[in-house]
Amino acid sequence: MLTKKLGLLLVLLHMPIIGLGQSDDALKADTYQGKMMVRIAELEIETDYLDEYLEILKEESEASLRLEPGVICIYPMFQKENPTQIRLLEIYANKEAYESHLKTPHFQKYKSTTAEMVKDLKLIDMEAIDPESMSMVFKKYKF
Repeated sequence: MLTKKLGLLLVLLHMPIIGLGQSDDALKADTYQGKMMVRIAELEIETDYLDEYLEILKEESEASLRLEPGVICIYPMFQKENPTQIRLLEIYANKEAYESHLKTPHFQKYKSTTAEMVKDLKLIDMEAIDPESMSMVFKKYKF
């Protein structure tokens, strides 16, 4: 049952929506010019809250991708041997898109409702080695 829920949690969608923040063209330009922001979030979740946390994370991830044009990817996953160890690959068109994400109602709801569920959080800023080939990742996988 947990595996089924976690499988549904793995969201990798890019749904551009024009009208929020920067224009779609500006976001694409920032992404291609290496201004994109890539981060890995490492979380440890309290065991008693795991199922509830996963539902809240799934809701937040979906809303971020659907509503925010600057959110390119929020890809949650867990360690097979220890499902309370959650990792998120987060990719934003630029720092402005990330900062805008932090102010959204769905992210604020996520932070406030999961505060006691998260035992540990570490945010690791990353740099893409080959950002030009990233678009192939999103095009290659057929949903």
